Amino acid sequence: MKTALLQITSSDDPAENLDRVRAMMAEAAALGARFILTPEVTNCVSTSTTRQREVLQHEEEDQSLAGLRDQAAALGVWLLIGSLAIKTHDADGRFANRSFMIDPQGQVVARYDKIHMFDVQVTETETFRESKNYRPGDKAVIAETDFGKVGMTVCYDVRFPALYAALAQAGARILTVPAAFSPVTGAAHWESLLRARAIETGCWVLAPAQTGEHPKTRGKTRYTYGHSTVVAPWGEVVIDAGTDPGIHIFDMHDSSVSEARRRVPSLTHVRRFDGP
Repeated sequence: MKTALLQITSSDDPAENLDRVRAMMAEAAALGARFILTPEVTNCVSTSTTRQREVLQHEEEDQSLAGLRDQAAALGVWLLIGSLAIKTHDADGRFANRSFMIDPQGQVVARYDKIHMFDVQVTETETFRESKNYRPGDKAVIAETDFGKVGMTVCYDVRFPALYAALAQAGARILTVPAAFSPVTGAAHWESLLRARAIETGCWVLAPAQTGEHPKTRGKTRYTYGHSTVVAPWGEVVIDAGTDPGIHIFDMHDSSVSEARRRVPSLTHVRRFDGP
């Protein structure tokens, strides 16, 4: 199946980002892609809570979601919206970091709220507290598609292998890891983590990423690592997109999953144990 990862540099203007992504989707579809994936927070990258409250919307009103659904239907493609920053009705006012699987009719067939929050101090000057503005999800999700079961995750989830093992044991043959990865942790860990998740599960790992310096109207400047990546089930890196925005297309073969799992059937060797 011809598949496309979109590597983008989202601003804090959802309408601007929507126009750019719709155009890239059309180009990817013209090149033959039948499954298209976008990065984490496709609609808005911002370090300003004030700006987010101004431009973000609830799911039922979100223009980014509506526009991307319409474009998927117009092109007749499957679309993984890596995630959208979405307002919730939670009493504390926190947002959701929500991934969507859209079918070729433009319908939402699965949604997943990022479980693991990126609360870290990367360097003395670079600190993230994702849980301050986003509330974590609590449910693992598999999307049923006509090309197989897709386990949906987001960014920092990649550091928690039990989630990926559970998805694979539940039937996932493809794992999605849309991201807006820090340049510091990206350089150190991104490829290694993605390859490990593929090797452990015998799944395709598809990781579309934000990249570069993100335009802003307020708040601190945000930088992301880029290097959208595809890892085959045996652990080979099929795509490393570097740091420029763009469209990256490859052929995804389900037979590669079966072959990797035949050679090392570790999913069938899982044993329960006591302790420590």
